[in-house]
Amino acid sequence: MSQQPMDLYRQKLATAEQAAALVKSGDKVFLGEFAQGSEAVEAALALRKEELRDVILITVTRPKPLKCGEADPARESFIWHDWHFSGLGRKYGERGLCSYIPLCYHHAPKNIDLYEEPDVVVVQVTPMDAHGFFNFSTTCSMTPTYCRKARKVVVEVNTLTPWCLGGLDETIHISQVDMVVEGPNSRLVQLPELEASEADRIIANHVMGLLEDGSTIQLGIGALPNIVGAMIARSGLKDLGVHTEMLADSYVDMYEAGRITGKHKGIDRGKMVYTFALGSQKLYDFLDNNHVAAIFPVSYTNDPNVIGSNPKVIAINNAIEVDLFSQVASESSGARQISGTGGQLDFIMGAHRSEGGKGLICINSTYKKKDGSIGSRIVPTLSPGTVVTCPRSIVHYVVTEFGYAQLKAKSTWQRTEALIDIAHPDFREELIKSAEELGIWRRSNKLS
Repeated sequence: MSQQPMDLYRQKLATAEQAAALVKSGDKVFLGEFAQGSEAVEAALALRKEELRDVILITVTRPKPLKCGEADPARESFIWHDWHFSGLGRKYGERGLCSYIPLCYHHAPKNIDLYEEPDVVVVQVTPMDAHGFFNFSTTCSMTPTYCRKARKVVVEVNTLTPWCLGGLDETIHISQVDMVVEGPNSRLVQLPELEASEADRIIANHVMGLLEDGSTIQLGIGALPNIVGAMIARSGLKDLGVHTEMLADSYVDMYEAGRITGKHKGIDRGKMVYTFALGSQKLYDFLDNNHVAAIFPVSYTNDPNVIGSNPKVIAINNAIEVDLFSQVASESSGARQISGTGGQLDFIMGAHRSEGGKGLICINSTYKKKDGSIGSRIVPTLSPGTVVTCPRSIVHYVVTEFGYAQLKAKSTWQRTEALIDIAHPDFREELIKSAEELGIWRRSNKLS
């Protein structure tokens, strides 16, 4: 290692307490994204609860407990805002302790550039290399932009994080850093494997029928995308490409099974492009200095124009409700915020731009209510207060265990009929009656 970067490193080395002391009342503090959220500095900041007021904490899908939140249940010292809810964010949100920031994901860096003025940024990084660079590891979506905008930048070094090779903005130089904290070196969050239901397996089979050799795939999070990935790994599909926002364990399985080559991609040929990774140690080990994967800021990965530059994009995402007007709700149930828009809207639009592309909203036709009864996820109208994630003008395919409906270039009448056809049979008659009451469908004029 050359002397200059090492000298700078020593000069800027600090304790977590010294880094936390940078924060003043009223400051805005970014604490990192996904698996790379601050631990040591955030814990030290929580200890300053009594001397601080109105500090705004910003995260992106915080998977580990936020000690500042636990230390300040009255929300007097720390006000937590999250760009996308994890289970933790949702739990705190229900208690009025975390607020969601609405976002079209590929807009994030521009939103920060135009409207955010962060005082302190604390991000978890890899150890410094011989040239003085730290790597942002598994998260690159908006971290680089926050670092450029911040008054003070603190990096928290974790020796257990993979060095994720990238196409843009995946590193920060010691000269751009104000303090270096050597963190607790905790293992990155390990996502448990979710068990797929029988309905998930049937939906996955429908999805498999829509895939072709040379498709470029994007899988969201959850049991359904996982089972689709497992089915692809066992299939005879050839030369698939990857352009996604989240890289998960299933991509490792598909790659090692020989299904992914990326040879037919329109851009970044041969590369598995992503903006953050979240999974098990298998994924993190796979990514470490692996040239087949390339991490980019979300303004690139989720730009519909960039997505659409690849052929046969198949975007596979989940939803909570779809109404008979074909509006898709994927982030809230009534006024209860469950997750966030994420990249669903980006990829549905990007897939439609792609030659041969298909944007899929995959949804189980039913769900179990708290009282044990069964409800339909295809509904006449969205529940009051429910946020529309994908407006009907954008929706392409909706897939349930009873088939799929292609909705582009279809009237409200035709969409209603197509959605009722893939609803659970136990609810179809009820949906027909509702459609007639809404004036969007008539039994006597059934089209097919």
